[in-house]
Amino acid sequence: MSIRHGLLALLERGPRYGSQLRTEFESRTGATWPLNVGQVYTTLSRLERDGMVVQDGEDEAGHTLYVITDTGRDELKAWFERPVDRTSPARDELAIKLAMAVGATAVDIRNVIQSQRRHTVKAMQDYTRLKAQALETTPADRDEVAWLLVLEQLIFQTEAEARWLNHCEARLIRLSSAAAPRPESAPPPAPAPAPAHSHPRRHD
Repeated sequence: MSIRHGLLALLERGPRYGSQLRTEFESRTGATWPLNVGQVYTTLSRLERDGMVVQDGEDEAGHTLYVITDTGRDELKAWFERPVDRTSPARDELAIKLAMAVGATAVDIRNVIQSQRRHTVKAMQDYTRLKAQALETTPADRDEVAWLLVLEQLIFQTEAEARWLNHCEARLIRLSSAAAPRPESAPPPAPAPAPAHSHPRRHD
């Protein structure tokens, strides 16, 4: 998650102070990735160090205001134009857990999968319910539309995760079947003895 670019995008709309940026960031993303004020001010300090924002006085309540610079606008423009890199994905805890469980002798990996599936399906149901609530009224502003987009991404992501878990379970079942020892084949039955032929009685 790029906090710095998110803050730059908010500052592009006009001067903001730290806690205001935090509130607007969480409003835009539906608090999916909550920030604390310390993270915001740490990021603002780094942006200021890099020449992307500057302090610009205070508001009536004495809050220090920050504004985006031309350098910051150039960085924001480049971020929007640059595709998100998927060749070096972030570490996924679930994928790592299942990969480790495959080789762990004391773990029932199917229990791990089933437990995760229940959690994933519940999360998907919760997101779907939130989406239904959000669509009860037409989104009134850009923040509501932005939250709806984030919410739909979470729904698609959990749906894909549930399908992947089903795939993992099916693959493990096939692997177990292939590795199971085959029963020894029974020897073929002995041939039945030939029937005795009866000879006709001779009549002298």
